[in-house]
Amino acid sequence: MHTFELITPASVTEAVKAQAGSPTAQQGAPVRFIAGGTNLVDFMKLNVETPRQLVDINRLGLDRVEALPGGGVKIGALARNTDVAQHELIKARYPVLSEAILSGATVQLRNLATTGGNLLQKTRCVYYRDTAFACNKRNPGSGCPAIEGHNRMLAVLGTSEHCIATNPSDQNVALTALEATVHVTGAKGERAIPIAEFYVLPGATPERETVLAPGDLITHVTIPALPDGAKSVYLKLRDRASYEFALASAAIVTQVSGGRISFARVAMGGVGTVPWRSHEAEKALLGKAATRENFRAAAEAALHGAKPQTQNGFKVELAKRCVTHALTLATKQA
Repeated sequence: MHTFELITPASVTEAVKAQAGSPTAQQGAPVRFIAGGTNLVDFMKLNVETPRQLVDINRLGLDRVEALPGGGVKIGALARNTDVAQHELIKARYPVLSEAILSGATVQLRNLATTGGNLLQKTRCVYYRDTAFACNKRNPGSGCPAIEGHNRMLAVLGTSEHCIATNPSDQNVALTALEATVHVTGAKGERAIPIAEFYVLPGATPERETVLAPGDLITHVTIPALPDGAKSVYLKLRDRASYEFALASAAIVTQVSGGRISFARVAMGGVGTVPWRSHEAEKALLGKAATRENFRAAAEAALHGAKPQTQNGFKVELAKRCVTHALTLATKQA
């Protein structure tokens, strides 16, 4: 790990200025915000991340979970994963989010990890994590050995010839199904970014993962109210029962009226380069009876266009079964 300077701003404005205006930022050296550090510190130890300065944002008070007028919720960027997952408001209104958070990591990590940090969680691709290998995400233009190498855990949706790294988060799959909005304060003011527009597909620039600009600080996330009677489920399939990243996961929100699906949101994890929402699956479900046959048809639509690699072709069928079963679980609650 390289040495670094720690900066402790007293306000959001100071934090933004500290990162955007840092001399090392202007010289091209990385400057990073740090809260729980559960992801960043790992990569600093591996020399994948080598920030010259860290901006500690833990004192900014962005850690509350609050009800919003109209039935929505506001989650501070520094709200710890454990607090969000166990919050009565989240468990009652958005169980898919609570289930997603509780399916990932250890209790100790969830006690430190934050909502904002999880939004920016880095891939677990072995080539990204090991500086002995080339990696377009870590070192643009160096190549992607994962395409012909060890890619069992990697993406089959949203890939490019430059990168097939999977987004590893559980939280963000649920937030995608819930149509969350990410609120940011930056050098140019405040912005509200729908989560569908927050992540960037790898294309030819896999090093750029989100639309954030230097100095942009995530302050909170808002989630709109769900339709009356809507039910939600998070299902995660993995190699072992706990403390493992998803091979395939599904976040489902549905409303069933008169035996037919009147509202559907489908998002998948473990298979996409970003938290993957399937509008195709949602379209296939609307107005249809809540039957396994229709769920399977929606799952087929969700994986249409998947591009498996040398070792992860099994993910296509696994993800279809995951979506089908998650829909079954969600509609059984209706």
